[in-house]
Amino acid sequence: MRVFLTGATGFIGSKIVPELINAGHEVLGLTRSDDGAAALVRAGAEVYRGSLEDPQTLARGASQADAVIHTAFDHDFTNFVANCEKDRRVIEAIGAALAGSNKPFLITSGSGMGSGAPGEPALERQFDRNNPNPRKLSELAGEAVAAGGVSLAVVRLPQVHDTQKQGLISPMIEIARARGFAAYVGDGMERWAASHVSDVARLYRLALEKHEPGARYHAVAEEGVSIRQVAEAVGLGLGIPVRSLSLEQVADYYGPFAHFATLDMPASSEWTRNTLGWNPTGPSLLADLQHMNYNAAAAY
Repeated sequence: MRVFLTGATGFIGSKIVPELINAGHEVLGLTRSDDGAAALVRAGAEVYRGSLEDPQTLARGASQADAVIHTAFDHDFTNFVANCEKDRRVIEAIGAALAGSNKPFLITSGSGMGSGAPGEPALERQFDRNNPNPRKLSELAGEAVAAGGVSLAVVRLPQVHDTQKQGLISPMIEIARARGFAAYVGDGMERWAASHVSDVARLYRLALEKHEPGARYHAVAEEGVSIRQVAEAVGLGLGIPVRSLSLEQVADYYGPFAHFATLDMPASSEWTRNTLGWNPTGPSLLADLQHMNYNAAAAY
């Protein structure tokens, strides 16, 4: 297939590009910069210019392909609500371009959108429409687009990692560096699901090739890693103390990131593994935290 890939030069998208090409697909990769264009050419992809700020450019790119994988997202957490609204507009624009075509359209969400009862792992068959996380707007937009005749499925992401980036943990690392100590809240038993970026890229390809309209896939290799374990690994990596915070201290320590710090976000991928034949093989989250270069740590 000829696949239009948004976020093609990003952390996950740049791994999806070779995954698709090596499987015999063509990639039309979205970029807004000359550096991004050069990277796509080196990877063997075709360059398409556009941006999230102009959804119609993405709609035109989608119309030139046999399928669309949408991974682009603005990860500025100080404007998280606005960025989730932006993603909704992009999904709607691409969906309008694909309506009635039966072309596969994969969008991206968070594994926490499948949350059910407190303490239980998120499941693919669930969608928490009352979730306070505004990332739900992506899936709500997806449902509306699907109702309009688009063959849409969702890939939900946990904390996606390698030895340079760690999902939501990357900003946590920078906060710990700035504060002089790594922290968890209370006993630190909140859990975050995780998966290595190579496994996530492979899942996107499988979800495309075995496309099932209406499906929600969980790119989850580890159901839940405790925040205390994460904080201890970060403290060791940065050579700084590790402390427990009270709920009253969370906002002062984390700032705009405080909402995420107290979330318990385990997630299952049993249905996804059985459906796609997906078997994660990459390093664990803690292994990558132990082997990363903390001087080169970068935000997601």
